[in-house]
Amino acid sequence: MLRDLLRPVWKIPKGNVATYGSVARAAGFPRNARQVAWALRAAHGAIPWHRVVGAGGEIKLPGAPGMEQKLRLMQEGVTFRGRRIRMSVHEFQFGRGKK
Repeated sequence: MLRDLLRPVWKIPKGNVATYGSVARAAGFPRNARQVAWALRAAHGAIPWHRVVGAGGEIKLPGAPGMEQKLRLMQEGVTFRGRRIRMSVHEFQFGRGKK
């Protein structure tokens, strides 16, 4: 299951993000967003974890890890409005490409 949950993360292109919920749905496990978060943590950075965010484009990680995620996304060209990602610009839609 862990590998299945993480497979969609590899499809998110640079400069785009997807929510934990959309990754879970793309993996075939709807309503399992929390398990996606756990799977990303278990991967120990061996996957583009920084491209997965909370609903509405919110970075859910506290402190230094959250700042690292924001910096990585900014390096890829992701823009923010306050503390949230501009999802209308950067949200990746599985099966349809960029929104």
